[in-house]
Amino acid sequence: MDRRLVTIERHIAEQQQQFPEATGEFSRLLRDLTLALRIIARDVRRAGLTDLLGSTRVVNIHGEEVRKLDELAHDVIFRAMDHGGHLCVMASEEAEGLVHIPANYRRGKYVMVFDPLDGSSNIDANITIGTIFSIYRRLDESLDTPGTVEDILQPGYRQVCAGYAVYGSSTQLVYTTGLGVDVFTFDPTIGEFLLSHPKVRIPPRGSIYSVNEGSFALWDERLQQYVTYLKTPSPDGRRPYSLRYVGTAVADVHRTLFYGGIFMYPASRSAPRGKLRLIYEVNPLAKIITEAGGRASDGTGNILDITPVDIHQRTPVFMGSAEDVTEVEQFLQGIHSFQQCADVESV
Repeated sequence: MDRRLVTIERHIAEQQQQFPEATGEFSRLLRDLTLALRIIARDVRRAGLTDLLGSTRVVNIHGEEVRKLDELAHDVIFRAMDHGGHLCVMASEEAEGLVHIPANYRRGKYVMVFDPLDGSSNIDANITIGTIFSIYRRLDESLDTPGTVEDILQPGYRQVCAGYAVYGSSTQLVYTTGLGVDVFTFDPTIGEFLLSHPKVRIPPRGSIYSVNEGSFALWDERLQQYVTYLKTPSPDGRRPYSLRYVGTAVADVHRTLFYGGIFMYPASRSAPRGKLRLIYEVNPLAKIITEAGGRASDGTGNILDITPVDIHQRTPVFMGSAEDVTEVEQFLQGIHSFQQCADVESV
């Protein structure tokens, strides 16, 4: 464990030194973003005292009711990021189309996509919620014109930074720029994010599965077999797995990052393309899990290889410990079945 007292600002500066060609623009972008996360964390903590709980009575592009904190978080991130001169365009889960940089501000070479407040259904119950984000380079970095939808619709492997903040018993910021996954915990007494868990690695296999099992009857039979397999005791004691499900994707993935196992939001008969958004939610979380040594799949292949065709595209997702994700893929592809595994274990 690195026992140095390292702030997020110092960590960003130290990482920048590893790239002699760096101009500092990307580092300044991250500093602007951490300011927005501090403000959101403050407002989440005080929401019950400042009339920020409840609904705005507005329905967003996804047909979901917008909560007051959703709207506030989107506005805070936009106001922190629109004038720095680092971004050419943004996209938010709460906006129907692109979020453009105002014409009176300089435009930069980066693109940012974000889910301002993941876990809206849990807000009023004081259950862990979070902010998810990722940053790309625009396709033509020589331009100073407004960014385009093509700049947004890039596969996840092109992310230059991905991360999330979780607002729970403490506020933690998790991010990667391709140099490992680092976790910072916010100390409200000094107003700083401090490095608390450097270079996190996900266990190769876990003992927890995370899924909305209330939809079991709506799943493909092969996925039903896999979950039944996880719940069935094995002779070696490795199973049954424990079910843990918060219902906030960022919270469930955060637990999976530390403890291992598998987080699933599969397709179903009621949601044949899945529910989670590829650009705003799945790609950033998948980048974190992958950089920590895990895997992220849509059931057939690497999530990060998918080229989006719509900014609000949805996808099934299975992410977590590498061995667990490989195993669920084998069930979904018919390589394994519950009966086959039971026959092998009985020998």
